[in-house]
Amino acid sequence: MIILIGPMGAGKSTIGGLLSKRLNLEWVQLDELRWAYYEESGYDKAAAKRMHESGDMAGLAAFWKPLEAYSVERVVVDYSNCVIDFGAGHSVYDDDGLLERVKKALAPYPNVVLLMPTPDVDETLRILNERIPAEVPAESHEIFISMNEHFVKHRSNYELAKVTVYTEGKSPEQTCDEIVGKLK
Repeated sequence: MIILIGPMGAGKSTIGGLLSKRLNLEWVQLDELRWAYYEESGYDKAAAKRMHESGDMAGLAAFWKPLEAYSVERVVVDYSNCVIDFGAGHSVYDDDGLLERVKKALAPYPNVVLLMPTPDVDETLRILNERIPAEVPAESHEIFISMNEHFVKHRSNYELAKVTVYTEGKSPEQTCDEIVGKLK
């Protein structure tokens, strides 16, 4: 199993698809599976909607993160011998208890790969900010930038990763070659 983690725009989906083809493995995107896992763990859509509409983003994050931890625990049980592309938030936890749960879930897997453009935080953020998807409305760019800054600077990704691969200056194929060369 290869698990790809990292901030938004780091290349998890691109690299996940390429690794899947190259290694003839199923490609699983946690962002596509998460809703079923969230519902299994008691997701209350109405409560989430109320928090979102009231602007209670801290409350929403506190409500959301246990669901994300649960989805990580479930996906590694439900899928094996595959490439799993975590969404950016599925590897960042402010709550130490949730982080420990995710560490425990990922402990048996040696190929947890953190994708980052560069080892330099400021340069990484500059690069990622240039990669804001076209479908993100202009009025949401500051939220995207702020979230990615949190994801890049947070200790969780670095503690969960067993391998870090820097992508800047490399083609997606070269990045895949590097990952394949580091597989255990």
